[in-house]
Amino acid sequence: MPASTHAAPLPLAGVRVLDLSRVLAGPMCAMALADLGADVIKVEHPARGDDTRDWGVRVGTRNTSYFNSANRNKRSITLDLQSPQGAQIAKDLAAQCDVVIQNFKVGGAEKLGLGYEQLQALNPRLVYCSISGYARFTPEAQRPGYDLVVQGESGVMATNGEYGQGPLKFGVAAVDMFTGMYSAQAILAALFARQRSGLGRHVQMALYDCGVMITSYYGMEALLKDGDPPKFGNAHPSIVPYGVFEAADGPLVITVGNNGQFQRFCQDVIQRPDWAADERFATNTGRSAHRELLLPQIRQALQGFTRAELLERLVRAQIPCGEVLGMLDALQSERTAQAGLLHRYDDAEAGTQAVLAPPYAMDGQRLPVRRPPPHLGEHTHSVLQELLQLDTAALAALQENGVI
Repeated sequence: MPASTHAAPLPLAGVRVLDLSRVLAGPMCAMALADLGADVIKVEHPARGDDTRDWGVRVGTRNTSYFNSANRNKRSITLDLQSPQGAQIAKDLAAQCDVVIQNFKVGGAEKLGLGYEQLQALNPRLVYCSISGYARFTPEAQRPGYDLVVQGESGVMATNGEYGQGPLKFGVAAVDMFTGMYSAQAILAALFARQRSGLGRHVQMALYDCGVMITSYYGMEALLKDGDPPKFGNAHPSIVPYGVFEAADGPLVITVGNNGQFQRFCQDVIQRPDWAADERFATNTGRSAHRELLLPQIRQALQGFTRAELLERLVRAQIPCGEVLGMLDALQSERTAQAGLLHRYDDAEAGTQAVLAPPYAMDGQRLPVRRPPPHLGEHTHSVLQELLQLDTAALAALQENGVI
């Protein structure tokens, strides 16, 4: 799918966002808004930049794989918010923005003069999003939040891994990422409400709250059973066979979702019609009850076929399936290319690079990467000239004093 080239404006065109956040949850939230067309101005410390400029694989002098993953479609300016001049510039920018996003420790923004009440007095239409570790109205409001800690505290780790295995975190920072997406949803709702009321809102998000949301149907099952559900790893708690299986030459996913599919799986795929006729396996309830007997036999049978053979038979039998790819293979696959999910660009410091494109598509077009992840302070002068009308002499003085 090609990136959008038609003249239709992006959904959030004309919305301006001041991104005071760092690391992942806040930047992911801001990037979602940027992908949808908002003008996102990311504020970073003049010397350190965002913490993630030092995480992952280096790209040029100050960018990294981690930073680039959460900061496409943004402009970067540098401001020392601890200095009176830097904090004042941030206030002046907020007065011209529709949205402010921050993830300081609770009370940190207020100490800088950048809290909700302080900025709302300057800009009553401002939608202000605070992201903290724990809900701001609970005794733990002051605790800093970390993805790994919250994965443990929220029960998320209890859903991962194989039966009998101890706590296991997600491969990615799932709590941070979900928090970013939930925050973007809430901001969009507040912007929509502003159309009627003319007033902004204070969106208050917490990593722990969003971590609990991730438990989803496992959490509901735990409440109903008054205990943790068992772990099933790559398998399904109530559907058999369903999961990752090994062919003679590599892994694939097989999802036999109903009894008709199981009949076809036995007869047309692995050529064991006797299993389909066995009363113990004829229904999904029976297969789930006898999974310890059935699954080892299925795994042994699958070893007699190559992955390509199985995939061809499964597709013909209309059974959902797919090969299991390594991350690089998936990113470089024809499927990814056809969907337009990789955007390549020339970086002035690192040459040809790639970032993931936005996941959003509208009217048959992938929403574009309008800006690659910015270099540190790349847009400081242009933003401050455009929005605050600072001249060259004023910018030079700010730079001399370490404010920008």
